[in-house]
Amino acid sequence: MRRARHGERSRELSGLIRAADLERPSRLGARLGARLGARRRPVALAVGGYLLVRITGVLVLWLWGAAHHRSLAHLLGHEWDSVLYVGIIEHGYDHGSPLLSNMAFFPLFPMSARALTLVSPLSAAGAAVVVAWIAGLVAAWGLYAVGNLLYDQRTGIVLAVLWGVLPHALIESMAYSESLLTALAVWTLYCVLSERWLAAGVLCLFAGLSRPNAVALVPVVCLAALLAIVRRRGGWQAWAAVLLAPLGWLGYLGWVGLRMHRLDGWFHIQKAGWGSAFDGGGYTLSELHTILVRPVPLDLYLVTLVLGLAVVLFVLGVLDRQPWPLLLFSALLLVLALGGSGYYNAKARFLIAAFPLLLKPAVSLARARTCTAVVVLGFLTVVSAYLGGYLLLVWTHSP
Repeated sequence: MRRARHGERSRELSGLIRAADLERPSRLGARLGARLGARRRPVALAVGGYLLVRITGVLVLWLWGAAHHRSLAHLLGHEWDSVLYVGIIEHGYDHGSPLLSNMAFFPLFPMSARALTLVSPLSAAGAAVVVAWIAGLVAAWGLYAVGNLLYDQRTGIVLAVLWGVLPHALIESMAYSESLLTALAVWTLYCVLSERWLAAGVLCLFAGLSRPNAVALVPVVCLAALLAIVRRRGGWQAWAAVLLAPLGWLGYLGWVGLRMHRLDGWFHIQKAGWGSAFDGGGYTLSELHTILVRPVPLDLYLVTLVLGLAVVLFVLGVLDRQPWPLLLFSALLLVLALGGSGYYNAKARFLIAAFPLLLKPAVSLARARTCTAVVVLGFLTVVSAYLGGYLLLVWTHSP
């Protein structure tokens, strides 16, 4: 009898152990699922909020354009620089003439769109717009990641939405390369701040192939990696970042130099063909003087306001003691935008990638009441949507 009872108890105990073993993985899976869901929710809010404000801006452009008998597809994919990008996608780069050569435009954006045309039924313009939208969503995700890393989830969400309501935010939804540069810059700096050196070097390499002002990233990555090496925290990956970071930017300039048969080929195209060079700010000061002493079109006042606000936000970032990699990146973009000659009308667009300038207002809005933040962001969405339509349907210069 004792043996029988002992056997029954053993069987009951083993059954309980098996049941516990079966329940343990399911509980572990439920916990992991809950944690992953909790992490995904704020990311979804950031990306979804950005997408909502950009769709609002494009919807306003569509309705405004329809009143002027201009299609949305044409406005997003066949205006100003978009035409040149589409030409590169369809026909590649031209051959050697510095006069308005399309070799002034860096290759990553048009080549990405060209690759998309090979695997989809999209036209060159359609593929370019799709690449810009995808890059914008990736940038919004990265903006959330940086805001959350430095402050909290709420700041990350607001930062992503703020980037989507900039005065020139419509460019993020057009066949332009600003969204791609911003996406690469955000994630590069995120990797720098979190000391992921190999990823930072690779991302900086690709960023260097996206736009000329991506050169602002190179010294940030190299200096941060060198400091990590001095402090014996980076290892071989930090050395790799130092070597990889400048390769994209220098590689494209070298390729253009070979095609032009002169080392300064790209700079020659910029100056002789497009009337653009770095003069230390002389041209910008001259334009500011003109704007102050005589009436000019409204668009030039808007650009001047954006540039002045950018300088103020940079000073606030310094006073707020932002991490030096973010401050250096913003400072270099400001120097390139303000120090370049020509295209005063486009200087505000050149600062779209300077996302650290938005951190101070993002933190302030994140700490405000939810209703206050929603009202402010809603108002900025309306203003940005109006300015987007103004840029393409009223403004007579390249945005």
